[in-house]
Amino acid sequence: MKVGDNAVVSIHYTLTDDTKAVLDSSEGQEPLTYLHGTGALIPGLEDELLGKTTGDTFNVSIPPEQGYGPFDEALVQKVPREAFQGVDKIEPGMQFRASDGQGGDRVITVVETTDQEVTINGNHPLAGQTLHFDVEVTAVREATEEEIAHGHVH
Repeated sequence: MKVGDNAVVSIHYTLTDDTKAVLDSSEGQEPLTYLHGTGALIPGLEDELLGKTTGDTFNVSIPPEQGYGPFDEALVQKVPREAFQGVDKIEPGMQFRASDGQGGDRVITVVETTDQEVTINGNHPLAGQTLHFDVEVTAVREATEEEIAHGHVH
């Protein structure tokens, strides 16, 4: 069976950046299993998997526009330290969930702190980066009606 909409796909992968540093990998773990066509993967990788079959291997570089998007400077902001009420210690690298103003949540990362302000970054950590994947398709099967109805693998 070929990868297409409503197929349950299992892959092993290694994700690297432009310097070949490993950012994520399924090595030594169970393969990543997802329902194709539901947006479970970044668009560029999902597009590359279309038509592949069990045993296929490939390497692909995904530009930011097909990954986590370009880096948006508008998502880097200084906010008053008072915005973090109840948090005693705020340090660079800390992450918080914040409302995105559209009914959803966004993870924000603390970039810098002063006595008065906290600089936060609302971009995905991989925004603006070209992502390099080494992929092996380990299984492809038809999704069950229940998986299709729920939009994920059971």
